[in-house]
This record gives sequence, C-alpha cells and structure tokens, in this order.
Amino acid sequence: MSIRYVLLLVVAGLGLVLAGPARSDGPVVLTVEGRIESDAPRDFSISDLEKLGVTSVTTSTPWHDKTVTFEGVRLADLMAHVGATGERIEGIALNNFYAEIPISDFTAYDALLAFKADGAYLGVRDKGPLFVIYPFDRFPELKNELYYSRSIWQLRRINVK
Repeated sequence: MSIRYVLLLVVAGLGLVLAGPARSDGPVVLTVEGRIESDAPRDFSISDLEKLGVTSVTTSTPWHDKTVTFEGVRLADLMAHVGATGERIEGIALNNFYAEIPISDFTAYDALLAFKADGAYLGVRDKGPLFVIYPFDRFPELKNELYYSRSIWQLRRINVK
C-alpha cells in the first residue's frame, strides 16, 4: 500500500468524522431528555442557549475567591422552551456526578445555567462549559450544602423527571 493511498484514507476518514452530525452553530454541550414536549432528546450548543435569552447574576460562591458575574440562560426559560412537564431534573455532569433539583427552584430563585463568568466563556477547567448557579447573595438562605450540591458544574445532561 502506497503512502499516498494511506494519506487519502486518513483524509477521507477525517472528513467523515468531521462531517458527522455537525451543527452550524457549534458543538453540542447539553442534552435535555425525559418528560419534555419532544419524544426525542434535545441537543443544545452554546449558541442555541444564547438564542433563548442571556441574563446575568453577580454573586459570591464557595468556589470563587471573589464575587463573579455569571451569564447564561435562566433554567426556567430552558424548561419552558423544551416543554418540561416533570417536577424535578436530574443534572448529570461530564464526570457522571449527578444531583436532583426541583424545577420549582428555577422560578423561585432564578437559577441560571451559566456559560460565562466575568465575560469569558467557561471551559472545563473553569467548571464549564455549563454551570448551574443560584444567586446566593440575593437569597442568603441558599448558602448551605443542599443548594451548593445542586450547583452542578460541567453539566452535560438534564433528565426531566
């Protein structure tokens, strides 16, 4: 087999991998499934989430040395967008950590699905690309282990139950 033939196979293979189910608006960072309007899971890129409306919250957290301004989509808006009919979600992180969160938290506390912190998109090293944030400073009653455990970072999947 010639080197030219091998290179052609490699290039063709890369083309197939890259051309897979690619989206014009970026890679999928979140899948929402379970008790939602669609029978199939819904995939979202950061761009898709931004189209739902970006809001911000400035708050301190146990994981940061200073107050941080987070930007993202309100989880209540995301649940409305997918037609969620459940009472809670199971949020699953990239490392398979999971936590259950009552959907009522999303409206009661304006919980945010953040993808930016202080103007920069969150990378995996920064607890991203998605991070569930509560406005801890606005609601001091949230400053406890229960709500800290619901603040899932590196969120990848939401299962509505």
